[in-house]
Amino acid sequence: MTEDILGSADSPLGANYFHNLPKDSKPRERLAKEGVDKLKDSELLAILLRTGYKGVDVMRLSERLLQDNHGLHGLVNCAYADLIKQKGIGKAKGAELAAVFEIARRIALPKDYQTIANSEDAADFLNKLLCLETQEKFLVLSLNSKNQLLNVETVFVGTLNSTVVHPREIFKSALKHAAAGIIVAHNHPSGDPTPSREDISATMTIKEAGQVMGIPLLDHLIIGHGRWTSLRANGVIT
Repeated sequence: MTEDILGSADSPLGANYFHNLPKDSKPRERLAKEGVDKLKDSELLAILLRTGYKGVDVMRLSERLLQDNHGLHGLVNCAYADLIKQKGIGKAKGAELAAVFEIARRIALPKDYQTIANSEDAADFLNKLLCLETQEKFLVLSLNSKNQLLNVETVFVGTLNSTVVHPREIFKSALKHAAAGIIVAHNHPSGDPTPSREDISATMTIKEAGQVMGIPLLDHLIIGHGRWTSLRANGVIT
């Protein structure tokens, strides 16, 4: 019975806890002594996980999770259902990680109204949300008549094309927040923000729907890795 408790992935005891690590490599001690900004991604993750599982300490578990998910950003973008499928993460740890990752995303959003006066403002804001995404995401930014940001909503995840990104979902979000205009955006995980034919076709469809709805499409931005493209600047939206 004692061995089962010590080997449990949810137990803070035995071979899985920090006290089996060398003192100078314990993440909590390093955090207190050197500051949180000095910790590696694997050490920060280990503090959240607290324990490994039988035969695997928490640092090895953290390193393996980061490797399997292509780093911290890949792990952050895992859904709860995907987190709990990974060895060493049960429902409790999966829920804690999912909650922490969601808090981080919400902190990235503006606390008060933020004015989006031009494409540069929109790109600065969207880069924080999309530049390191590993999946393609399509976002709608709802703005009031003063170009203040009312809401940001992800309406689609996956490869963009004009048949999948339906104006109904886009303008449902805009209507819900009484938007006077919208900016849409999506990322290219490849890092290249060059618009494709599908990007241009989808933009034209959304623009036409906005004209009918009386909610103009102000811009469509494509976000790459530190780069972006405005389809308004490219003449697709006039």
